[in-house]
Amino acid sequence: MEELTRTEERIMQVIWDLKKAFVKDIIEHLDENPKPPYTTVSSVVRILEGKGFVGHTAYGKTHEYFPVVSKNEYRKNHFSGMVKDYFDGKASNVLSFMLREKKLSKKELDYLRKFIDAH
Repeated sequence: MEELTRTEERIMQVIWDLKKAFVKDIIEHLDENPKPPYTTVSSVVRILEGKGFVGHTAYGKTHEYFPVVSKNEYRKNHFSGMVKDYFDGKASNVLSFMLREKKLSKKELDYLRKFIDAH
């Protein structure tokens, strides 16, 4: 599965959240200010479609877009690549990095302990 650029990911996040959307809906839900131009978002959506991440239903000249690749499917693939490329393929290296670099709350640590014990 191909990796997405940051811009493509931001637009995919909106499409995943909305389930189906017209370009104007995507623009409306982007957190950016000022909002990107319609033509820019439309171009990115067409790139996503070319990469197989998005499909569309045509209503005359208007297209309603929907995700073809689920957020979970992309997350698993993307995370697996990151673990392989940056953490020598070891989940334990990811966890130790998170513990060293991110200040986890007691609640988060308790959750991780329970999760590890359950698995």
